Amino acid sequence: MNKKNNLYDDIRVLTLLWKDDNATLYKANKYSNKHPLNKVNTMYRRTLLKRIAVVATTVALTATGLFSPLSLAAEKLKWAHVYETSTPYHKWAMWAADEIQKRTSGKYEIQVFPAASLGKENEINESLSLGTIDIIYTGSTFVGRSFGPLAIPSAPFMLRDFNHFNAYATSPLFAELSDGYKSVTGHNIQSLTYYGQRMVTSNEPVSSPADMKGMKLRVPPAPLFQMFTDSVEANATPIAFSEVYLALSQGVVDGQENPLPTIQAKKFYEVQKYINLTGHIIDSLVTVVGGPAWNKLSDDDKAVFKAVFVEAAAGASNDIRESEQDLVSWFKEQGVNINDNIDRDAFRKAAMGVHNGKHASWSEDVYKRFQAL
Repeated sequence: MNKKNNLYDDIRVLTLLWKDDNATLYKANKYSNKHPLNKVNTMYRRTLLKRIAVVATTVALTATGLFSPLSLAAEKLKWAHVYETSTPYHKWAMWAADEIQKRTSGKYEIQVFPAASLGKENEINESLSLGTIDIIYTGSTFVGRSFGPLAIPSAPFMLRDFNHFNAYATSPLFAELSDGYKSVTGHNIQSLTYYGQRMVTSNEPVSSPADMKGMKLRVPPAPLFQMFTDSVEANATPIAFSEVYLALSQGVVDGQENPLPTIQAKKFYEVQKYINLTGHIIDSLVTVVGGPAWNKLSDDDKAVFKAVFVEAAAGASNDIRESEQDLVSWFKEQGVNINDNIDRDAFRKAAMGVHNGKHASWSEDVYKRFQAL
């Protein structure tokens, strides 16, 4: 408001000068058309006209929202993710972008690009390293490719529940592993967001590990997800997130697994007969700021970014948790078969047997500290 008021003040001052100038010019012309003041004041009047035109145009654009004085100095940053605009992840990314702009007095303008518009998950991780994208949401398994221990929460039955997730997200262990990732990549993990309990969808009911033997199951293109398929003797079929719906509809795979909010947002229930409440993985997303962008920030701005990202992660996590509790009823209303006859003990026992097997990317010490949270 102060910037806009200053512009209006400039208009008023220039208008007064214009009136004073006209009065002087009138007096000069009254006595002689060749009076020296005539030429001087005519030149001065032309200068005032130009200044008034520039300021008036700026005020008009500001009033319509097409121009902001702060936008001239704002540094633009790109935030990419693969999730739909209807999801809490995107909603809270938009909130964080606005909040950072407010808290830094317009120094940064963050543009959020949802739904894989800047690339699939593999690609946006690569773009972060190239510096063509500044901020991303990505799964724990993807950052685990660069620093293995960070993938640990995405192992089957590794996280016990939402409270265990929150304990890990705020733990010294998570901070320590994030530092390890930074030492390898130069990028900065800001926060951890609850992604939800992953449920298997299928065209036949899945109630026990035996029901999944030989099943072609779509999994994210990250090696750790084979830990789950190995534990139930299913065939892991890595497919990019943006291509899952088509793969299911064409029968390329027999099923997939994702949290209920994702199954709803991506409409996987339209091409699968059953949602099986296996809850085999409590997954998470990390918010990462690329090294090139982070290193340009002042210490004060880094503190603002960190605080906002942590708040956004908490907001999205709570929204996802609430939606999980409501969606079972919603799916039933849509006519989807909900299978809650699950032998979770059998799934858990199968998973525990592979926790520290060939797909484990963490040490025994990290595993024990994680389980102790």
